[in-house]
Amino acid sequence: MIKVAKFGGSSVADAEHFRKIKAIVDADPARRFIVVSACGRRCDGDAKVTDLLYLVNAHVKYRVSCDDLLDDIAQRYFDIADDLGLAYPIREEFAAFAERARSGGYSTEELVSRGEYFTARLMAEYLGLPFLDAADVVAFHHDGTLSMTRTDELIDERAPQGGFVMPGFYGATREGRICLLDRGGGDISGSILAKCLGADLYENWTDVSGFYSADPRIVPDAQPIERITYEELRELSYMGASVLHEEAIFPVREAGIPLVIKNTNAPADPGTIISEHPKKGESEPIITGVSGKRGFLAINVARDRTTSRIGFMRRALSVFERYNVSVEHMPTGVDQFAAVVQAEDVHDSLYSLIADIQDEVKPLEIEVVEDLALIATVGRNLHGRAGVAGHLFGMLGQAGVSVRMITQGCDEINIIVGVEEKDFETAIRTIYKAFSDENGIVETSELEPTPQPF
Repeated sequence: MIKVAKFGGSSVADAEHFRKIKAIVDADPARRFIVVSACGRRCDGDAKVTDLLYLVNAHVKYRVSCDDLLDDIAQRYFDIADDLGLAYPIREEFAAFAERARSGGYSTEELVSRGEYFTARLMAEYLGLPFLDAADVVAFHHDGTLSMTRTDELIDERAPQGGFVMPGFYGATREGRICLLDRGGGDISGSILAKCLGADLYENWTDVSGFYSADPRIVPDAQPIERITYEELRELSYMGASVLHEEAIFPVREAGIPLVIKNTNAPADPGTIISEHPKKGESEPIITGVSGKRGFLAINVARDRTTSRIGFMRRALSVFERYNVSVEHMPTGVDQFAAVVQAEDVHDSLYSLIADIQDEVKPLEIEVVEDLALIATVGRNLHGRAGVAGHLFGMLGQAGVSVRMITQGCDEINIIVGVEEKDFETAIRTIYKAFSDENGIVETSELEPTPQPF
């Protein structure tokens, strides 16, 4: 069996976390293919090394001294090496890095990637595994997009067979130019590695024990999710559940590799298992989770009834495309539609965009509804279940929450509602309560065999 384990964020914050990781790795002989992120926060108010490196880059760009920042970063690594008695010449290596950084000798991507690089160097020695530089095996095209075909070939050619430690978040082009994945891209690196190795399991170790059925900061009694499908995870992640980078699921999903979210600080906790199809059993939740995001607005466009419907929506949407604005959701009526977008995407262009829609389709009316929040109720068992939507909206009405928008996916695994931002937390708590009892989320086995309305 092959297990790829990715350790990131505050789970690689300091020497104590390194010790926890070693205990986890040593406990399972299959767990020998390791991906690490840069050192994260050690406590509240602390800074991530990656954030500090971005600050170094900004200081260098504007010719401001970055000595204090570099000293802070260096001490993080020196403390780990000294505490664990490591032989890797971190002081000499970091001194060379700092000198080149001050002189502007790094691209932004290469400078920022050194957080993962140094963490992986120390981790490799501590775990007694070879170091594999991501720049040697994670391949990017010249335009900065990932080349999975080339990456697969390089890992097959260059990766040590018995295991290794690889830094996440970055790779390189054929010419050796360092390229970065998105922030949180260490999750993606681990997923890529799992696919290329044909792993049996991809473990993503964080500082939480998996996904919860709602944000515990909003719903304190939210329950951990034992099993979730990739499709459900995609919906929840996209709508704000941030335990795992949403793009990390694609490589392992394509390869049919299950993924598990585990807690470095509580390795005995079962975590959350993510797979294409959950195991069937008597106990299945009606909903898997509730997740949401603030910061949306809706642009409602009504058609002049004297004009043709044909091409009306397409031409209006072409304006959003010209402005490079993603339409997140689009509820429609007979003669109107609403384009729901993230407010920050149109912060500087809203009035110009509206004017161009006016010119393009000559609508009867355009209305902008601001300060919207979207909340997704997600669950594989929502499909075909009578009464669920009615129960949800009834409970929101009882709580005094005005629903401004409703949409549902074609696969019926989610119901998305738009509410005013002031009602965001109330709506999440209300929806969670609507499908819970004193023991947590209600399960299908607790209902009558024939679906009944709530």
